[in-house]
Amino acid sequence: MLKTQVRPSRDLRNNYADVMKTLEQHEYVVITNQGRGDSVLIDLDDFAKYQQALHNEGIFAALQESKEMLEDPNVVLVPHDDVMVQLRRQREERSHV
Repeated sequence: MLKTQVRPSRDLRNNYADVMKTLEQHEYVVITNQGRGDSVLIDLDDFAKYQQALHNEGIFAALQESKEMLEDPNVVLVPHDDVMVQLRRQREERSHV
């Protein structure tokens, strides 16, 4: 679990090295402006991991939705090749217009 520090925006200018050390320790920093939360700083590697987790969560949700759709007896499955033929046909019709 990431730890949080709250720091005023002036610390970005006055204590930049200290803020960066905080990020290197896999903590994140909430930057305030006039006492109100303004933004969040996070280490680039931690951000990449966060983005990957969001991506994985989206894939999982799509797979769950697909699974639920397959359980519906009213869903008609179409072979991949048939879908590709139909898409090519539609693309050709649009390009001739």
